[in-house]
Amino acid sequence: MEITGIKIKKLATDNKMKAIASITIDDCFAIHDIKVIENEDKVFVAMPNKRLKDGTFKDVAHPINFETRANIEKIIIDAYNNAEIEE
Repeated sequence: MEITGIKIKKLATDNKMKAIASITIDDCFAIHDIKVIENEDKVFVAMPNKRLKDGTFKDVAHPINFETRANIEKIIIDAYNNAEIEE
């Protein structure tokens, strides 16, 4: 699997959510609404999710193994660190 495209929308906000990302995998599959969240000096990635009736959230798309998750997170966080803030 190769991430062949990435778009980052860096937000000018005081909220924990700092950016929204979209990735393209192998030039044939896109995942949108990946959140970049900063929490207590740590930046991490939250996959697209939906709120359930009980108020909890469930991912609608996510990596199946640690290696894939780590690869996606690294690419998104690197792109986030190099992105300009959009207002």
